[in-house]
Amino acid sequence: MDKRMRGIVVAAFAIGLSTAALGADGPGVTELTADQIVAKNVAARGGAEAWRKIETMVWVGHLESEHAPLPSMPFVMQQKRPNKTRFEISAMGKRTVRTFDGAHGWKEHPTGEGPDVKSFAPQETTFAFRAPGIDGPLIDYEAKRNTVALEGVEEVEGRKAYRLKVTLASGETDHLWVDAVTFLELRYDRPSYGRAGTPQTVSVFYRDYRTIEGGLQVPSVVETAVGVSQTRDRMVIERFLPNTPLDDRAFARPGGPERRGGVALHGAPKRNFGGQAAAPAAPAPATAAEPPAAPAAASPDTASGSK
Repeated sequence: MDKRMRGIVVAAFAIGLSTAALGADGPGVTELTADQIVAKNVAARGGAEAWRKIETMVWVGHLESEHAPLPSMPFVMQQKRPNKTRFEISAMGKRTVRTFDGAHGWKEHPTGEGPDVKSFAPQETTFAFRAPGIDGPLIDYEAKRNTVALEGVEEVEGRKAYRLKVTLASGETDHLWVDAVTFLELRYDRPSYGRAGTPQTVSVFYRDYRTIEGGLQVPSVVETAVGVSQTRDRMVIERFLPNTPLDDRAFARPGGPERRGGVALHGAPKRNFGGQAAAPAAPAPATAAEPPAAPAAASPDTASGSK
């Protein structure tokens, strides 16, 4: 398995990722407190009550990366409250899986002798345990024992955005940029670690928001970058499946039956984006070859491709 591909898988899994500050009184931006920005963000995303009704979320789509052996690789991301995640990517007839059951994580890579399953390293487990979950760090942030502070107004790719400092109950410090017009998230930065334990930052950029059932606003494109790298992995979500029944076995150690009680890569039911037909997931390649590793959304070895 190419180490760069393993990094791609890690980066996609961690999703559940600067510009010069203009100051809180930047031109054309209304002065707001951190609590007011959070309230507007929650309302823009569909409201806290609607998000509290979401017990599971499944994303079906494809992954694009310069380091991948194929231009488009299908994936399924499954999440279940309170903090369970499964990410599966398929390429060239083989699959790579990363799972986290809320306390322990595993990664399965294909090899010539069959699947190779390893436990998460301690830093990977910590990173997954502190992930924002289905509804992110701002919704019900006080109940989660997070704190939020406004640090100023910055430009993110040409858009003015409020930069929020989010301190998690664990003590981790994250940064979140909220669009000053739409009040939807534009970027989310989390601390992480490379293969050698070197501190780094995972940046996640959210694009092309769509309305799904229940009036929820969700990004249909998520891009992930690590550190100062200009190269980004791109996840395109073609179907959103909220409240799909998911068995807890889907998040257990890989290696059981193909379905493991979860959603099969090509068997998820089709649903619509707010009444518009969603594009089908990219088909799995028919040829057999060395497959990519599980996607890398926000895990400690995102850039390193560690084993």
